[in-house]
Amino acid sequence: MQRSALTPYGSPTGITVYPETDGEPTCYIAYADQEPYIRDNPNAESPYELTFRDRTFIHPLYLHTNPAEHYTLSNGFLVEFSYVEELSPLDAVTLSNVEWRIALPADSLRQRVRYVEPIGHPFTIEAQDGQKVAVFRFDQIQPFQGGLVGWKAIVEMYSLKYHLTPDDIDAKLPLPAELEHYLVDDDDLAMETATIRHAAREGAGTETHVLRKMLRIRNYVYDRLSYGIQPTIDTPDVAWARGTGSCGEYVGVLLALARLNGIACRTIGRYKCPPHPDYRHLPLEPDFNHVWLEFYVPGVGWLPMESNVDDVIERGPYPQRFFMGLAWYHTEIGKGIPFTKMKADDKPEDFSLRDLAINHIRFQILDELVPSDRAVT
Repeated sequence: MQRSALTPYGSPTGITVYPETDGEPTCYIAYADQEPYIRDNPNAESPYELTFRDRTFIHPLYLHTNPAEHYTLSNGFLVEFSYVEELSPLDAVTLSNVEWRIALPADSLRQRVRYVEPIGHPFTIEAQDGQKVAVFRFDQIQPFQGGLVGWKAIVEMYSLKYHLTPDDIDAKLPLPAELEHYLVDDDDLAMETATIRHAAREGAGTETHVLRKMLRIRNYVYDRLSYGIQPTIDTPDVAWARGTGSCGEYVGVLLALARLNGIACRTIGRYKCPPHPDYRHLPLEPDFNHVWLEFYVPGVGWLPMESNVDDVIERGPYPQRFFMGLAWYHTEIGKGIPFTKMKADDKPEDFSLRDLAINHIRFQILDELVPSDRAVT
């Protein structure tokens, strides 16, 4: 395989390559799907009806392939992303010497932060395990104090797809010693329970190669869990017994099973930009937060993998587009570290940030980008 790429739109149905007089030929993709719209029906008692209509169009697929590192970048978008916590306490609480940390979008192979600025209270930027974090400090937060705490970033976001096979990987290479902490239970993963240990053995089966093993574990989890929103994130053993889980619970199960099989994994994500590339300069708000994971392959590095894909058929077959791949709308924030955390001298034991502030998340798609060597760091 020479290259594998993700398209910026869903439902691709045709492909052609148009020869250019100067430079490389351009790849075009035809898309065919349905879109919802408001129909004006004068014969109905209520004249406005929500219905669907066919939508077909052709759009160029821009590609940048790195054969040596076995990946392809495709169409990207320049996105304005803001995250704000609005102070709105439920109870009277006084917090002194406050340090409030909120992770910032990461610079990665497929994502580059052009600009970041505070919204409301100023912050300083610190590094935490290689990730950038906005640190907000308050001498004191008074009872029922108002205010805004957050940031706005301008980010280049591209689609990324690796085209690796087991033959491309030296299976004899060991995991670097500095990454061994990604093999332990550091986040209530229930890795010591009989339920999860049995699932880890059964999930990996007889596979020994890291790529085939990770894919088998993923499909095994997909077979036995169904997607469902839960009021809280339970530990992997509870979610496994229940048979349903949110994306966070899928991640917990996958982390536990992979780590028990010697595959270093870490959590990544937090939000997905609503995948509407045509909606330029309009405020877009995600319905939910979202997390996925990265697993480490010695000699290659960290590879992305969706925790769950909510448009697959129960019991498969499961597509591999998000195995070693991420769409442009995945926002990478705080790899392997908490997204937000607060410490204060007099913070109550049962304190929760949800009782102190309401978060607001907004995206705006500003422009489409063509990937190149200079597009990412």
